[in-house]
Amino acid sequence: MSKQQPAKYLQVAALIEERIEKRSYQAGDKLPSIRELSTTLSLSKNTIIRAYQQLEGSGKITAASRSGFVVSTPHAPVKPRLNTPKYVDLMGLSKTIMNLPTDKNVVSFGSAHPDTEFPAIRSLYAEIGRHSRYQHHIPSHYQLPPGNEHLLKQLVAVNRELGITTSVDELLITNGAQQAISLSLQAITRPGDIVLVESPSYFGNLLLLESLGLKVVEVPASSHDGMDLHALQQVLTRWQVKAIITNPSFNNPTGYLMPTQKRLEFLALTTGIPIIEDDVFGGLAYQSRPLPLRALDSENRVIYCNSLSKTLDSRLRIGWVIAGKYQDTIEKRLMTDNMGSPNLMHSAVGEFLSTGKYRQHLGKIRRSYAKKQKLFHQRLSHELDQYSHLQGHYHLSLPQGGFLCWLTLPEGIDGLTLFHQALEKGISILPGEMFSTHQHHRHCLRLSFATYEDTPKWQAALAGLASIIAEQ
Repeated sequence: MSKQQPAKYLQVAALIEERIEKRSYQAGDKLPSIRELSTTLSLSKNTIIRAYQQLEGSGKITAASRSGFVVSTPHAPVKPRLNTPKYVDLMGLSKTIMNLPTDKNVVSFGSAHPDTEFPAIRSLYAEIGRHSRYQHHIPSHYQLPPGNEHLLKQLVAVNRELGITTSVDELLITNGAQQAISLSLQAITRPGDIVLVESPSYFGNLLLLESLGLKVVEVPASSHDGMDLHALQQVLTRWQVKAIITNPSFNNPTGYLMPTQKRLEFLALTTGIPIIEDDVFGGLAYQSRPLPLRALDSENRVIYCNSLSKTLDSRLRIGWVIAGKYQDTIEKRLMTDNMGSPNLMHSAVGEFLSTGKYRQHLGKIRRSYAKKQKLFHQRLSHELDQYSHLQGHYHLSLPQGGFLCWLTLPEGIDGLTLFHQALEKGISILPGEMFSTHQHHRHCLRLSFATYEDTPKWQAALAGLASIIAEQ
């Protein structure tokens, strides 16, 4: 007599539970809709509903108001993996990857540059052209810190939209957010000091730490809500941390969004320690987002760094820092580093921001990225699921803003090898190895959907990427 198979809804429940256990679905992740899973598995909607009811009854998943189901957050904290402080050594790998020649035919999933195919970008460069024609009428001079006054006034309004009340006197204009973070680190640390970062962490910040001779200690972070606060507490108890760098809103590389309550707990745990808040993706929320750490800070110790690189164009190199109690020190360093800012760019961007086109532009790109994310996620998941040995063994983050996502693959897969294999096929990606001083993320990839188009060319690229992954 043949063994009787479990009811179909129990088979579906077991499949979802297996994916949760293997962290393909992580705490807080939204599960496929009933209709979507019904189509994917070729089963009735009633079967899927019963499966979800079964999982909800066991506490594995939770019904979200008008949002389907999400994976439940475990009550017992998982014991975190603690890393020891160490010097960064990523420059060689980063130069190798970033200097590899690419041509216009390469399909780029690796770049963190925004989509510039919007009317506002054309208006911006028209404004820059007009201002360039005026320059010969103006006497040559240095634009000293804090920067162009008209631009500063417009940035006050930009920050207000982000939830930060500030004034012209509290802002310093920098050469992108990277310079803002670099100057902040120089103001609050000395070579050999320990700086705490989330893991994985943006490789540009890690390279800054390397160039300044600083040690880094990494705290594991979820691709859903960020830094593990239990691990954070253990690290702070064990080592003397002089500064913290965090990117809590639509994080680079994972896309996570730290909720308000967790932000408050994070601030309470780290009291007295300077925090550098990297908020370059903060303006790209699809719906809404919590207040920045700077707005929640009661100790005036959060140094807020932002730029227009992710919302307009990375070529502008216009950033700013709100440094609180550290402003005087950072302004002195900005003066000696620059002895002036690019007058043309600052005056033109200030004028562009004053037209109101930037606010309209933000609305368009948020809607565009939200749509692209959905298409990209569905298409890549579909291609990976074509391979039975990959089904349920990967996790693709689903951020609520920005244009980056994080693909976690089975641990035997090597992301750096995938990078080279994909580039040979005309596909650009970034390996997870670039986002840590340890080897914990070698099986991960950072992907961008900023310029994704749901066309045969891009679909073929995702199919090719899935095929390379499956072969490994």
